[in-house]
Amino acid sequence: MAETFSRYDTADYLNSEENIRLYLQACQDEGDPALILAALGDIARARSMTVLAKEAGLTRAGLYKALSAEGNPSFATVAAIAKALGLQIKIQPATTPKAPQLPADN
Repeated sequence: MAETFSRYDTADYLNSEENIRLYLQACQDEGDPALILAALGDIARARSMTVLAKEAGLTRAGLYKALSAEGNPSFATVAAIAKALGLQIKIQPATTPKAPQLPADN
């Protein structure tokens, strides 16, 4: 007998602000910008793409394109999407900073 599987969509599990926060934090901790964009797309689908697009000042198609695997949104677009999601982008020192190597004194 053949096994059947249902479609998996992360957005189905982002049903609380706490789950969204933890998911986005985990993706951010990986340090991969593409993963963060994918997470924003999952969060957008968990809410409403149409409403989010309007709040971010984008068309629905533009929002889908920006958050797609082929998308390459500008920082301004990512910031607008984050703001529309009620999120804020922060830049802070890494937990393990990589200091530049200075030349040794002779």
